[in-house]
Amino acid sequence: MNFILFDQASVKENLLPLTYFRPIAAIRCGIFTLQEKWENYLQTPVSILSESYLQEKFPVSYQPDNIYINSAVLPSNDLVAQISTLEPGQALWKNTLLIAIRSGKIHWEALQTITGYKVFYTGTLDILNNVTDIFRLNAVQIKKDFYQIIQDKQSKSLSATNIKLGKYPVFLESGAKVEACVFNTEEGPVYIGNDVKILEGSLIRGPFAALDKSVVKMGAKIYGGTTLGPYTKVGGEIKDVVFFGNANKGHDGYLGDSVIAEWCNLGADTNNSNLKNNYSKVKLWNYPANDFVDSGLQFCGLIMGDHSKSGIATMFNTGTVVGVNSNVFGADYQPKFFPSFKWGGKKYVDYHYDKALSVAKAVMKRRHKDFDATEQNLFKKVYNLVKEKEAGM
Repeated sequence: MNFILFDQASVKENLLPLTYFRPIAAIRCGIFTLQEKWENYLQTPVSILSESYLQEKFPVSYQPDNIYINSAVLPSNDLVAQISTLEPGQALWKNTLLIAIRSGKIHWEALQTITGYKVFYTGTLDILNNVTDIFRLNAVQIKKDFYQIIQDKQSKSLSATNIKLGKYPVFLESGAKVEACVFNTEEGPVYIGNDVKILEGSLIRGPFAALDKSVVKMGAKIYGGTTLGPYTKVGGEIKDVVFFGNANKGHDGYLGDSVIAEWCNLGADTNNSNLKNNYSKVKLWNYPANDFVDSGLQFCGLIMGDHSKSGIATMFNTGTVVGVNSNVFGADYQPKFFPSFKWGGKKYVDYHYDKALSVAKAVMKRRHKDFDATEQNLFKKVYNLVKEKEAGM
């Protein structure tokens, strides 16, 4: 059977700015991306069907018989079992949500209004409907992913210079270097990937995951529910944060209840608020509504899109959204919504395409990543898409 993860257009819009440069299936929540989660459960490669501008980097693979799965839905054993029983033409639904459909070739646009013989799923679902779901579900997803990623593996020994507390394990992959740190695993496991460096004096509580070649700076204080994607470098105090990968928060400063996309850099002493002084629910910028919408959460920090940066001592207010390719700096709290391809603070100007492109190339080169024709085409398409979507915001 050929499996394809498809983006529901309305959900992809809800997940902006994090889905400008990626389909939903490429979002990381827990240890794995959603695509990796489904591949683990299905025990087979899956491809992605999304908007046409993303398909060069994330190609789809059709077969005569396919099962299309809503990429915002997180997998479970019960759900996989029911999806596997679908007959040709059958569609699995949860109320009005299309979970999966078995069919021949279907274009992305047609999937948005699909109908079919309905089979209803009665189990519980975890879904990424909003950007806040990524950090809200992260601790539970780390626990679920942990035992899959360590399956049939042997952990490297944790040296005697470290202190380990709690009932859950600390798992070290090959090449991991960890000395003179404290791990508290009372509430969840700790996963340390290949060639990860956790420097002296770091205090880490599980559930926590640091993926390949990430770095935790000396004396960092990291609370549970935090994921460091590959090649991420962090320091300071962090709580319930998902770094997709290839990002830097290398110095002191607090970051909590947040999502940081790829190729971002937070300058020294960048801080965010994640709780309002009056303890009320946090409103967050929503792209489809073109307005601030009640998140329903009391704790909500910073959502930052790909290739965005902050200057030293930048202060982000509770529930701030920064678009893609923006450079935020200046005294006082920054706007709670900072659009894409902008440069400044409370007063900002356009970040010219050529300058943004030059910086993106330089940043990726530092990580030994090739800014090839596919990346450049995607960069240009996102720039044009942003001009259309964010005009007048």
